[in-house]
Amino acid sequence: MVYLLLWSLLLLYAVARFLQLGVGTVPMLAIVALHVVPAAAFALVHGWITYRLKGILVFMGLCLGVSSAFESISLRTGFPFGHYFFTDLMGPKLFQLPVLLALAYVGMGYVSWVLALLILGYTSTALSGSRTVTAPIIASFIMVAWDLAMDQVWATIRHAWIWRDGGAYFGVPVSNFLGWYLTVVVFYLLFAAFLRDRPAPQPVRVSLHWRLPVLFYGVSAVGNLLLAVPRASYAISDASGKQWMSSDIVGACVLISLFVMMPFAALAWIRLKDG
Repeated sequence: MVYLLLWSLLLLYAVARFLQLGVGTVPMLAIVALHVVPAAAFALVHGWITYRLKGILVFMGLCLGVSSAFESISLRTGFPFGHYFFTDLMGPKLFQLPVLLALAYVGMGYVSWVLALLILGYTSTALSGSRTVTAPIIASFIMVAWDLAMDQVWATIRHAWIWRDGGAYFGVPVSNFLGWYLTVVVFYLLFAAFLRDRPAPQPVRVSLHWRLPVLFYGVSAVGNLLLAVPRASYAISDASGKQWMSSDIVGACVLISLFVMMPFAALAWIRLKDG
């Protein structure tokens, strides 16, 4: 029954990726919510099975706490992401930070973590030795690949957030991605420390259990490819006044999804099969 729920959340997320093609006819807040809420719910349910309730609550608490702290600091000081602000596109805010943005870290943060474990050939729920460092490092690259694919779309084209000084990567500053890596590696390291040498719950041996997060990340990558559906290209300016072509922005998203995100998913899938 629980896996039926996980499949349903995955399907709902896939529907949300198709709905992005209907921007202008489908309310943008609904599209954003359907991108974020099913992913966070998937993390909660799947993580409950994997780490039991205490474990997944610790993960979510660390993820929400660390990401919200860094985002809030950056909104006020520019460190570590850069100088930016959120528009009303992402809905209600708490101290300038959209609630849905904070939740966005949870869903993709969790599936990126699982992919890293699989790539390391590790499906135990307790960590030891070098994996307490290597798992966070790899998971952070997987997570940042997701942001590298979509940040310029949501910032420069959708205007969900605005980079005050623009940036070299289609209006996004390089500091954003360095800040993302710092943020996610911190909460991954803290979670790894929590798991280190702890008595583990009964290991989950069901192959489907581990494949579902891989599929979730893969659906995210494929959803980005949908943006390549032919449409008229147009010039768009970032906050610094520099102009970019929408087709180039989408092209970068597609390339990162195809040559970075999808290989991460494929490697995790193959490593699970080999194991």
